[in-house]
Amino acid sequence: MGYLYETHMHTSQVSACAVVSAAEQVRAYKNKGYAGIIVTDHFINGNSTCPQRLPWKEKMKHIASGYVKAKAEGDKCGLDVFFGWEFTIRGSDFLTYGLDLRFLIENTNLDRMDIEEYSALVRRSGGYLAQAHPYRVEYYIERQLPVDHRLLDGIEVYNSSMPCQTNEKAFAFARRYNLPMQSGTDSHGARNLFPSGVELGKKATSIFDIIDAVKANKARLALPW
Repeated sequence: MGYLYETHMHTSQVSACAVVSAAEQVRAYKNKGYAGIIVTDHFINGNSTCPQRLPWKEKMKHIASGYVKAKAEGDKCGLDVFFGWEFTIRGSDFLTYGLDLRFLIENTNLDRMDIEEYSALVRRSGGYLAQAHPYRVEYYIERQLPVDHRLLDGIEVYNSSMPCQTNEKAFAFARRYNLPMQSGTDSHGARNLFPSGVELGKKATSIFDIIDAVKANKARLALPW
């Protein structure tokens, strides 16, 4: 029996495009048999509910607030909840794991970084960076292609909110450059198109168990094919 983990999801506390609360999301994932979730709300350079007038430290606390509420609910119902965020650069999105609120508070210029600078900082600080839905097509995305693969630790090859051809292109890109693969629902509500994520052979004790399994190609992708 494997343990299924969500790698990409949002809460209405922090992501302006989400439609249900952190607590509702946790209960929904628990009911669907997940062992845990990584909360990846939008950063302040994306579709965030964070008030721009706040000081930097308060902005970062807001970014983490969806995770905090989800963690409290997860502790009650027995769902593991881990912290991450979805960072946006020129419309392209990057899932960031393995770092904490202290990292966010200390790096007051994060939202002004380009992808090269951001990638270097995240990885130097012990974090993990994966591009989300790299072939997504939207009017606000300046470069509707994956970034240089050398800037990434992994890539989302299946996103249950994306069309099949978009996911297939991402999968081919990952194969071409031998990038670690992950999948997720990108849930903005309690409904998923397909129960997606990564499955581990043993229960994760920290987010690094998930990261290490993905990087070592030991995480089974929950895919519809």
